[in-house]
Amino acid sequence: MDNIKDTLIEQCLDILKRDDVKNELKQLMKPMIDLILQELYPYIFLSIVFVFISFLLILGIFVLLLRNKLLIKSPVAIFK
Repeated sequence: MDNIKDTLIEQCLDILKRDDVKNELKQLMKPMIDLILQELYPYIFLSIVFVFISFLLILGIFVLLLRNKLLIKSPVAIFK
């Protein structure tokens, strides 16, 4: 029983390795993948916008920290 199962799996893999079968599978799956991508595009776009806004906020915080550090050069100078 196990031998039949192995040979069947091996034959299926051999069939899937052929170029014509690969091309047919690609052509068969292309409409489904296009539909899935079309449904996901708004979410991908929103994710990119949120990452960009997050980058700008972090950059602004970094600039404020640098500006604050340059204004206060030494904490000892405050007490003199």
